[in-house]
Amino acid sequence: MRQSTDRILTTHAGSLPRPQSLIALHTARFAGQGVADEVFKTAVREASRASLARQMAVGLDVVNNGEMGRESFFTYVQHRMSGFGGVGSRPIMADLTRYPGSLERRRQAMGTDERVNLLRAPKAIGPVRYVNTTPLEQECRQLQELLAETAVGTAVTYTEAFMSAPSPGIIAAGMQNEHYDDLELYVNALGKALRTEYTAIVEAGFVLQIDAPDLALERHTLFQDKPLAEFLGFVRLVVTAVNNALTGIPREQVRLHVCWGNYEGPHDCDVPLADIWPEVSQLNAGAMMLSMANPRHAHEYRLFADPDFLGDRVLIPGVIETTTNYIEHPEVVADRIERIANTVGDPHRIIAGTDCGFETAAGSKMVVEDVVWAKLRSLTEGAAIASHRLMGN
Repeated sequence: MRQSTDRILTTHAGSLPRPQSLIALHTARFAGQGVADEVFKTAVREASRASLARQMAVGLDVVNNGEMGRESFFTYVQHRMSGFGGVGSRPIMADLTRYPGSLERRRQAMGTDERVNLLRAPKAIGPVRYVNTTPLEQECRQLQELLAETAVGTAVTYTEAFMSAPSPGIIAAGMQNEHYDDLELYVNALGKALRTEYTAIVEAGFVLQIDAPDLALERHTLFQDKPLAEFLGFVRLVVTAVNNALTGIPREQVRLHVCWGNYEGPHDCDVPLADIWPEVSQLNAGAMMLSMANPRHAHEYRLFADPDFLGDRVLIPGVIETTTNYIEHPEVVADRIERIANTVGDPHRIIAGTDCGFETAAGSKMVVEDVVWAKLRSLTEGAAIASHRLMGN
């Protein structure tokens, strides 16, 4: 994993806007409808190519394929793993039920457009195993090819590429267990299966991003009526399963993304970062990507004033909010980066990022597409301003 040397590098959390035609294909596949394989592959390739080109055009350093080939950031595993079927249900976030008007507003905002509904994900109804590596191999190979194509004959470039994969915890929380005797057995089976994906991504030469909103989000979702200690036990379980799956993978090739749910809402039921950090920080990742731009967690950068809090890791703070159509001014972005870098004490250990993805499930868009790219342009412009002030470049 590259670090910021002469300037602050920039990245994002993974999912980017998909074209409507691709959303329709994902929605159909998610609903179990037949979609011609070649039609789907062609649509994914073209959308991935366009996404990479736009990432480079706005100046992002650490890029990915926008997750174009995935219906969502975690339910796509049903196409690669055995054991999933039917339709489950998922608890509504505690803050949305606490403020019913917020829940209704969210429903109105989502509308009736085609989209993948993560509250209606498949369930685990049999043994979970990684049985179909073809989509994984194709995805890695395609990203390698598109990166080579995009960089040829253009003035734009990139520093390195990443590919995301879910934690076993978010799958266990979002895809209900109706097969294993308990949650621990289910999480461990998922971790064992995900090792295939983690290993393949790193062997393909990409930074592995583990998407683990469960390490924060599930406090006010799956564990909303449980004691904090019980939730922390779940975090320990997931961290252990991930670490086992990462055995032999260099720590510096892994970055961990933790968030409290990528939705507009009150978020006053969010667990504080300080409460979960003793457990989260045990995960063997060389970089931590955290939500730090939204109004509920923007203050938590102060925790990093303690050198032991971050340790020797890289911090990827979210300095762009991903649920609002406000376009952050580059000076605001620069201020956020500077504040965090000065608290950490070393700007070289900062990579500027986003709080979360912009379309974590196909069709679930809170920020309109043109605004997404304007936000990412502000990210790179703000990072350039901060680099000049912090590093003199």
